[in-house]
Formats: sequence, C-alpha cells, structure tokens
Amino acid sequence: MDANSFHHFSPRQRYRGRSHVSLNFGCWISITCVIVLSLGCTRSTDFPSRPIAIICPWSAGGGTDRVARQMAVELEAELGVPVNVINATGGGGVTGHTRGAQARGDGYTLSMITVELSMLHWRGLTNLTHRDFAPLQLLNRDAAALFVRGDSQYQSLDDLRDAIADAPKRLKASGTAYGGIWHIAVAGWLDSQSLAADDATWISINGAGPSIQELLAGGVDFICCSLPEADAVVAGGQVRCLGVMADSRIRGFEKVPTFIEQGHRWSIAGWRGLAAPSDTPKERIDLLGGAIDKITRGETFQSFMASSGFDMSLENAGQFAETLERQDELFGNILTQPAFQSVSGEQFGPMMFPIMIAVGIAIVSCLVAREVLSDYHDHGMENRQDTAGEEPFFPGRSLGVLFALVFYWFVSEPLGFILSAILILGGLLVLFRVPRVTAMVVAITASVVTYQVFAILLRVPLPRGFLEW
Repeated sequence: MDANSFHHFSPRQRYRGRSHVSLNFGCWISITCVIVLSLGCTRSTDFPSRPIAIICPWSAGGGTDRVARQMAVELEAELGVPVNVINATGGGGVTGHTRGAQARGDGYTLSMITVELSMLHWRGLTNLTHRDFAPLQLLNRDAAALFVRGDSQYQSLDDLRDAIADAPKRLKASGTAYGGIWHIAVAGWLDSQSLAADDATWISINGAGPSIQELLAGGVDFICCSLPEADAVVAGGQVRCLGVMADSRIRGFEKVPTFIEQGHRWSIAGWRGLAAPSDTPKERIDLLGGAIDKITRGETFQSFMASSGFDMSLENAGQFAETLERQDELFGNILTQPAFQSVSGEQFGPMMFPIMIAVGIAIVSCLVAREVLSDYHDHGMENRQDTAGEEPFFPGRSLGVLFALVFYWFVSEPLGFILSAILILGGLLVLFRVPRVTAMVVAITASVVTYQVFAILLRVPLPRGFLEW
C-alpha cells in the first residue's frame, strides 16, 4: 500500500489502523496490571485476614454503642485486623439485627444483638428470631430506670405516676424506639400501677443517647434507659433518677432506690451480646468466641465496664443460647397480653420507609425519562442533521446510570467489588460510546487499582463475593 492509497480510506478506517497496535498494547498492559495487582486479592486460608465489622442496631453514644466500640478496640488488638463498628439504626432494631443476620456467614460480620431481638417478631415487625444467629457471648445485663430533668417538678415515682393518672397521654416519654425494651419497661410499670400501658405518650427515638438530649432540651418529660447510659448527666446534676427497675440496688449506683423499695412491684432489664450469622463455620465461631472470652476476662474490658457502670453478666455460647430461648418465651408471654397490645405494634410499619424510597425512585425515574424523551423530541432531528463526525443523541444513558446504581446495590455482595465494578464501569463506558477494547482496559485496571488502594492499603471493608475478591 503506497502513501496515496492510504488517503482513500475513511477517517474512521484510518483511525482504526493507527490505533490497532496501541489498543493491543493497552490490552497487554491491562492484563499485566491485573496479574500484578491481583496478588493482593488472592484468597487467604488464614482467618481473620481482613477487616471485621460489628453491626450495632442503635445510635452512637448509647450503651450498646459504647460497649460495641470498646469490644472493637480490644478485638482488633487480639485478632490483628481492623474491627469497625457500624451503626445500622431504624425500625426499632429491625434494620441492624436484620443486616447482621443476613450477612455472609464468613465470620467477618458480627452483631451486637440486644434484648429487642427477643421482641421484634412477637410485635409482627419481622420474622427474624434468635435462631438466625450463632451466639458468641452474652456481655452484660442492665436494669431499666426512670429519669427526669434536674429541675423537674416530679420528685418521686409516686409524683410521676399521679401526674400520668391525672392527665393520660399528656406526659411524653422516650428512651428507645417505639416498642423497644425501655418502652416495654415503662408500659409494664404503668400496667402494674393499674394504668393503661399507653397513658404516657411514647416518642420513638433510636437510642438512649439522643433520648437524653431530647430530655435536656425539654422535648420529653421523662425517659427510661439504663443507669450507665445516663451516668454522666446524672453526675452533672442535669438529670435525676427516680428509681431502678431491679430487685436490689445496683452496684456503683447504691444511692438509687429500686421501684420495689418505693412500693412499685415491677422489674425488667435489657441485655447485650455478640453473635454471628447462623451459617458461620463452627471453627470460626470457636476462634471468635475464644478471642471474645479472653477479652471479657481481661482487666482492660472489665475496668471499662466497671468504670462505666455496666453490669457484667458473662455467658459462653452455650449458656447464651439457652438465655435466648428463655427470653423469647418470656417476651412472647408479655407481648401477647391484652395490656401490651397498644405498644406491641408500630405506629408505622417496617416497610413504610422502603416503600417511600421505592416510590421516590420511581417518580424520579419517570421525571428523568420524561425529560430525556422531551429533549429527544425537541432536538433529535437536529442531531441527525449534524455532521457525520458528531455522535447521535442517545436517550438511554441517563437511565443507564440509574440502572448501574441499582445493579451495584444488588450484585456487589454475591459478586464482590472487583467483578461488580468491572461490569458496571465497562457497561457505562460502552454506553457512552467508548470503544469496547478501551472500555475493557479502563474498567479492569481502574477496578483493580481502586480495590488495592481502599481494601488492601486503607483496609476499607469492601464486598468480596464468592471469589473472595
């Protein structure tokens, strides 16, 4: 072929001719990068070999969060891998417990399960039960207590009870989500005093920490939570404790009288413990259980629990499993009684917000489609009359980006980050008219490099999928 004949080819053909060698070279470079970089993605036979997550079903600052974070610090030192606490709140504990139970049973996701696990299915919020978890260890139990602001007019339990009896539903209370353990504690106390279980209006707040702030701000009249959760504000005089729902005074809080001492025969307590998904291999359960047992019997953890006022109630996996069975039976009996029917259900069903989000996505999708089609109708013909070198209008791209986000949400866990990112990035590049070979080179290289930076160097827990990378 002489130089003149080369000019008889179209610009596209000349471009392909010039880029053929460079694209092949790019492919080999990409493959080499993948081989080299994937050395850090290979499956490890050691456990644990990557970050562990502890799912906390309640907000930051509360007792469950504090215990979870202390455990994460010590578990990281014991196992030699990062351990992160994730606050998955919402649904009265449904969100966090469900996320923990449905995680992959590989030992890399643990849950700080709480007493609400024994209550959720009895309230009709979920089918989730303690049988969806493999218990590791019970950590502590804490009795419920009632608190008012330091300047409150209520000086005793009798004062508070009389005020509720005189004006039912006028006083507002909180401490946890609607139907949670502290809500049931208040409802049970009211029932024991011959009042309706819902005579105090319950304000649903996810956790003791935010509830204390609401009390201080005057948004509620009293709250229910454990003594350690309110210890700081009680010590500062901002909040007063009217009594603790226990059979005897709590060690470290000996000045706080029990309900029984004041003539109110009612007691109830919450608990916290660590668990893994039920399908986690036994050898990993044993390893994790051994590490947690060593931590809880160590001076550091016990000092933290003592200084924070948390009651240590340690039980191994077998004992904890028996406790979970008894708790399930106990709350089944409590929550099915007529007196508790008014607080056993949610004001809003657990699917309300997912449905709202789905409807919102559908509305936005329709608006985007309408705008795209309108733009196509107004300018489509003009685009067709443009020069051959310009790209025609393609209305599916906007929807393609939206589809990619939804696709990643569903496939990232089973496929893993790298495969999901390659499929999504490669598909979007092709959608935007990038040559297929170039799209493949960029997608593979960018996905592997991103994984190496975040998962390997920065140790961010990314989905690994069935290939473990």
